[in-house]
Amino acid sequence: MSLVTHQFPVLETERLTLRPPQMSDFDACADFLASPRSVAIGAGNATRTDAWKVFARIAGMWMLRGFGLFILEEKTTGKVLGGIGPWYPITWPEKELGWSIWAADAEGKGYAYEAASAARDHAFSTLGWDTAVSYIDADNARSIALAERLGAVRDPDAQLPDFPAEPENFECLAYRHPRPEALQ
Repeated sequence: MSLVTHQFPVLETERLTLRPPQMSDFDACADFLASPRSVAIGAGNATRTDAWKVFARIAGMWMLRGFGLFILEEKTTGKVLGGIGPWYPITWPEKELGWSIWAADAEGKGYAYEAASAARDHAFSTLGWDTAVSYIDADNARSIALAERLGAVRDPDAQLPDFPAEPENFECLAYRHPRPEALQ
């Protein structure tokens, strides 16, 4: 039997550790997906079974692609704050930089920007990506603001994923990220 193994990276910022998922992260993910805060990513009121499917996709991306959403862990407390990083299911038309802050009390503290900047740099430098987009619900003002703070601009010509169960009136926008060297 052949087993694919990877040396998974761990990134560190001033306040955060960005690492691959582990089983102990599931409850934080499930709590977020069950909350109304997750509607903007196509969830909201998710059952634990539905949350498990999402969490398994997050973990599976690491095994199958060698990269995926990093789990954000606050260095001083070890608290899991969310998931941010490179995302590229085989059904996605483009490589994405995705994010969600799972802990409500972590919003508005700059964690998403700090982590997304590190994850973007990792995707372009270590993974060798030449482009990346973020797919964002048009009603998600916080995510749009984060994309723009990261230097991304709306790309109306970008192909959008075929989301399996779009909520009524859902409008997805694509924001194109510049390469890190273009930001200097």
